[in-house]
Amino acid sequence: MDERALLEKVARGEVSVDTAMDALRTLPFEDLGYAVVDHHRRIRQGVCEVIYCAGKTPEQTAGIVRSMVERGEVNILCTRADEATHAAVYAVEPDCERHEAARITVVRRRKIQTGVGTILVATGGTSDMKVAEEAAVTAEVLGNHVERVYDVGVAGLHRLLARIDRIAAANVIIAVAGMEGALPSVIGGLSDRPVIAVPTSVGYGAAQGGMAALMAMLNSCASGITVVNIDNGFGAGYAAALMNRPGRIEGGTIS
Repeated sequence: MDERALLEKVARGEVSVDTAMDALRTLPFEDLGYAVVDHHRRIRQGVCEVIYCAGKTPEQTAGIVRSMVERGEVNILCTRADEATHAAVYAVEPDCERHEAARITVVRRRKIQTGVGTILVATGGTSDMKVAEEAAVTAEVLGNHVERVYDVGVAGLHRLLARIDRIAAANVIIAVAGMEGALPSVIGGLSDRPVIAVPTSVGYGAAQGGMAALMAMLNSCASGITVVNIDNGFGAGYAAALMNRPGRIEGGTIS
């Protein structure tokens, strides 16, 4: 049950205090044996628990979804979800959609708008798109307008400069790149907005599975760049959504 709805029913006299207390006792978390579902995360953080599906069986993910749906959650992100996991979730809650490129299943999605501006997701190459889509879909589900600018890496810098107007208009920018990971530094030198750098595991041998890009981004000479873990599109999308909330960034200033 939604906590606010419960309290409103108490205020109207539709639910007794004792009944509400019984409900609240079970709301903080639920122990499923293989997972302890945090039902109060939305109250603390503004977003309900996100399910990381890798390493879980499809049945375990579906069980967590069932628990969350029964508590009234309407927007549930299941990241790194494969087809078998999506099928198991669909069996529990048919009102879900699969974003194949992002490897995300969204359960009972209700479109919301909480962001104050545009989040721009840019990639160095087409090979970075899976990670970029994970970031983009995450930010969209959390209530943001997202635009995409893909395959604008520094090997053809003119491709990025041709989109300078879109870079300037964005409130937060997510720059996703593998290889040498130079894209966030270039964008950071062109924009006065927060830049979240996402290194990907794209690249040949010396790229070391994304370590070269990660180190380059951590050592960027462009000031203020935030770096997330290798291939962590979800983390970038979530961070961008936090930055894009009202009262965080408006008119180019932090209030």
